[in-house]
Amino acid sequence: MSADNTQFENAFKKIASVLTNTTPKEQVNFYNSWANKYDTDMASAEYHPPLLAAKSINAHFSGDRGTAVVLDVACGTGLLAKELKTHGFRHFVGIDGSKGMLEMAKQTGLYQDLKQCMLGEDPIPAQWGLFDVVAIVGALIVGHVPVSVVRESCKFVKPGGYICMTARNASDSSDIKATLDRDLKQMVEEGLITCVEIAEEKEWHRLEHGYTTGVVYLYKKL
Repeated sequence: MSADNTQFENAFKKIASVLTNTTPKEQVNFYNSWANKYDTDMASAEYHPPLLAAKSINAHFSGDRGTAVVLDVACGTGLLAKELKTHGFRHFVGIDGSKGMLEMAKQTGLYQDLKQCMLGEDPIPAQWGLFDVVAIVGALIVGHVPVSVVRESCKFVKPGGYICMTARNASDSSDIKATLDRDLKQMVEEGLITCVEIAEEKEWHRLEHGYTTGVVYLYKKL
């Protein structure tokens, strides 16, 4: 077995581990222990949601990227901020439940502020109506960030700003995706947001045989 295949298999096992039903405390402990190898493992698994979300945001954002402020919800090690930086975004605030992941995000030098928060349990520690973009990328999965955080996150977006989310297409994520689709439809009907783009993506991350798929959602705050 090649070194590349071994590295991929190790990364695949870790991704599978985070999709199991564990307690929030166990999830945080897992991410704390994984933080210093997370970026390498995600690269081995060809994990594309941050790249795809940044591409969607960039395609539709019409404001000044140099002054825009992005709230990165469940920011992890900062993969989304790294991608958005390539499109000219410079100002980031990150929120995550894992201290270890936040330490890695801090080392990127991209975030003006980083705060620890158990998303779905604690209120998001950010200012309402401050942000040009709010993103929840790679976190709406089993045992992680609940879909209710999407509605909460809309409070932090400026009118005319964007909220971007990703969801994995998989049997273990079907209930989450169905709930997300239902809640987004309701928020549109309430006049809170309008749909900009829903993009089905074929290469989300590698599996043992091929790729899993996923969806990037982009909405505008009204």
